[in-house]
Amino acid sequence: MPINPSVVLHDVSFAWPDGTVALDRITAAFGRGRTGLVGRNGAGKSTLVRLVTGQLVPTAGSVETTGAVDHLPQRLAGAAPHLPSGAGTAVPSGLEARPGPPRTVADLLGVGAQVTALRAVLAGNATPDDFEVVGDDWDVEDRAGAALAALDLGPRATLGAADLDRPVGTLSGGQAVLVAVAGIRLRARPIAFLDEPTNNLDRRAWAALLALIDDWRGTLVVVSHDRELLEHVDEVVELRDGALTVFGGTFSAYEEHLAVQQAAVEREVRVAEQRYRAEKRQRIEAETSIARRAKAGAASATSIPRILANERRKQAEATAGRLRSGHASAEAVASATVREAGRRVRQDETLHVELPDPGVAASRRIATITVRGRDAVVQGPERLALVGDNGVGKTTLLEQLVGLTTAREHPLPDTGAVAHTDRVGYLPQQKDTLDEDATVLENVRRAAPAVPVPELRNRLARLLVRGDAVDRPAGSLSGGERFRVALAGLVLADPPPHLLVLDEPTNDLDLSSVDQLVAALRSFRGALVVVSHDERFLGGLGLTSRIELG
Repeated sequence: MPINPSVVLHDVSFAWPDGTVALDRITAAFGRGRTGLVGRNGAGKSTLVRLVTGQLVPTAGSVETTGAVDHLPQRLAGAAPHLPSGAGTAVPSGLEARPGPPRTVADLLGVGAQVTALRAVLAGNATPDDFEVVGDDWDVEDRAGAALAALDLGPRATLGAADLDRPVGTLSGGQAVLVAVAGIRLRARPIAFLDEPTNNLDRRAWAALLALIDDWRGTLVVVSHDRELLEHVDEVVELRDGALTVFGGTFSAYEEHLAVQQAAVEREVRVAEQRYRAEKRQRIEAETSIARRAKAGAASATSIPRILANERRKQAEATAGRLRSGHASAEAVASATVREAGRRVRQDETLHVELPDPGVAASRRIATITVRGRDAVVQGPERLALVGDNGVGKTTLLEQLVGLTTAREHPLPDTGAVAHTDRVGYLPQQKDTLDEDATVLENVRRAAPAVPVPELRNRLARLLVRGDAVDRPAGSLSGGERFRVALAGLVLADPPPHLLVLDEPTNDLDLSSVDQLVAALRSFRGALVVVSHDERFLGGLGLTSRIELG
């Protein structure tokens, strides 16, 4: 345990209202410095963060903090940073927990209430509450403007004090993340949790985030699947099977330790299996020997007195019993050793994604994308990637393609997109097409109303959404789980889509899940248009074309 820990979890358990256990008797501590919190999708990382920040209450155990905790959630559109008012407690900031009216950049920085109160004071129409909200923070607007100006958002995307009233919806996903992290730095709480902060970031914004992390003061816990980011932490903590394990050093050191550990465990399994086979063979040989002696004894019993024959039979049975018991016990011990060693071997489940065949002819025009007056036609099962810096309009172009916005709304001149089919499957960045209050099963049934419920459950299980999780509200899902449920809607769509439109689909996904998604998309027989900053992911898709916006 760290010296003078900032966050301590005492025997913490958490179960959802339907009884699904997310965390079971977690005891751990986080100290000053940078910690990377890792684990497979659905392991409970976001749930753990929400327990520390006070958004959830443990079913059992307790969480203690030495100061206020700040929080960057996975989904800025659906949840706000939580700003505790004191040690061990958490209250919501000016941002709402659910999407509401358009929020401003000041809200995203976490100073919206202070800025509004300050302006009321300066205008001469303040109430006593306004003075209380401002407190001693009379330079909040100047400090907020300076924090925005310090962000490296690119030559065409500078922000400053004049942008505090700007709606958050006018920022790209990556810009919103950077502004939110800048707000956490601005508020300077002693403890901060960042949940998948590199989602949606281009290389410039990613480098800017790493610079902020490298210069962080206090306690910082980063939930991430980003290997490069995890090379900038002081220790790695893994959440697996409901338990936390601490590894000193960076992610590469954690992987090396894990590889050595697993190699040793696999050797233990092989030795244990050899011992078990040997014990089993000796037991069989002993049984054979006992049977032979019994047969020989029965034959000789006819030539000796009955009393003596009975005594010899009793002695033989006792000896046979001891041999059987000894060999059976040794075999059972060897079998238990195999099971115990086997439990320490990591055998993680993987997604099983099968996209339907839409039967798209190679000559069929599927979509036209126009960038600065130049047309690119997606034809047949072609695969097109849209790349570029944050804020250049990649998501806007996808929204035009699926009919959510018009061409006049794109920030670049003579730029727009149109689909030549009504069979389009769309997976947005925030996976906000889900009904938060409806269950997972209810959400998936909207896309496939004719599919029987047992088949829906079977398909969800292949996407690692099974059991009681199917009956949980979508609002309780982690980022990786939301992706799998949204993907299930595309997989089960009837008729299947001619065109898949994916916006940053690898956000929140662990590396194994990304590999499975790549394999599924490579075998998809329809057209694909994708936006991503993940070059490893794009490199595996077999792209036929690539358009860079900017």
